[in-house]
Amino acid sequence: MEYEIKPHEKLSLGIKELWQYRELFFFFTWRDIKVKYKQTFLGFLWAILQPLLLMFIFSLPGKALNIPSEGMPYSLFAFSGLILWLVFSSGISNAGNSMINNANIIKKIYFPRLIIPISSILVSLFDFLMAFIVFAGMLVYYKINIDFTRFFLFLPASVAITAISTFGTGSLLAALNIKYRDFRYVIPFLVQAMIFVTPVIYPVSIIAERYTWAKYIFALNPMYGAIELFRAGFTHAILVKDLLLLSFGSGVVFFMIGLYYFRKTEFYFADVA
Repeated sequence: MEYEIKPHEKLSLGIKELWQYRELFFFFTWRDIKVKYKQTFLGFLWAILQPLLLMFIFSLPGKALNIPSEGMPYSLFAFSGLILWLVFSSGISNAGNSMINNANIIKKIYFPRLIIPISSILVSLFDFLMAFIVFAGMLVYYKINIDFTRFFLFLPASVAITAISTFGTGSLLAALNIKYRDFRYVIPFLVQAMIFVTPVIYPVSIIAERYTWAKYIFALNPMYGAIELFRAGFTHAILVKDLLLLSFGSGVVFFMIGLYYFRKTEFYFADVA
């Protein structure tokens, strides 16, 4: 049997080929999870402790400054944004550096290169599942009255939007980082800066009340729609359709740009990694 390795279409995920190499997803993901928590005393508990510690850090000034929290306890407001934000931030950080970190494997054997950044994002989703257990406990503790139909509809949608946005940004940075090593310094700065234009620790409403146009700038961030949709799943918040569509559209654009550039440049990865 002969196999022909040929270029993919620039906007194709290559689902058929990815499925043929599906075992590699488990290999890379589980390897990265083990490496991440190797020789740590608390192990997987860090996936829970990280958003919890950040929640406590942000809750102190949040409560002191009386920051609005959309009718829910501020701790729950902050935690609900942080667990999705950490998927995005850790996902693009890990995916952005993934091709360089796996340079030795890339140079030796052929497999769909997209597996590497996707696996990095799956590690972040594993952390989300761990933290979600705590989040569910917080919903019970604060006695949040949940519309379960709405909750189980919005939850997977918000996670899917987060994953798509993370993949687009992460794969773009992964490809850029191969050729321009400056991006290893850009990525941490980008992650730190973006949290302040994402409704993680404060609602967009506190800025939009003074600057009406600002809400549209925030909506260009794909994580705006993901977090707003996630929170709407356990509150009775009214969603602004125009802003959500703008945010979702932004996520799709990032996805297409990231995939296109990755596909366009992946064939010289082994030469410059």
